[in-house]
Amino acid sequence: MLRQHYALGLQNRMVRLEFKQRYFEIFQLRSDDVEEKLRFDQITALRFAYDDEFKDLLYKALHENISGDEIKRSIKTWRADRHRI
Repeated sequence: MLRQHYALGLQNRMVRLEFKQRYFEIFQLRSDDVEEKLRFDQITALRFAYDDEFKDLLYKALHENISGDEIKRSIKTWRADRHRI
């Protein structure tokens, strides 16, 4: 059970790192301030949006506080994650 807990914690850290890298690639800025304003469910949901939708949905997440489920329902073209364990 403890090993599973560590594995999930590690995956969550990887999701956050992925968000930081993607944010930097798109905006050429560090994401520290932005990441602090987002909940983990929002960060997780944003992973499934392509870059053009990512920008719009990130804005909505920050300014309208839409949930992760709302973000997922708003995505028109899904970017699947086939590597999550």
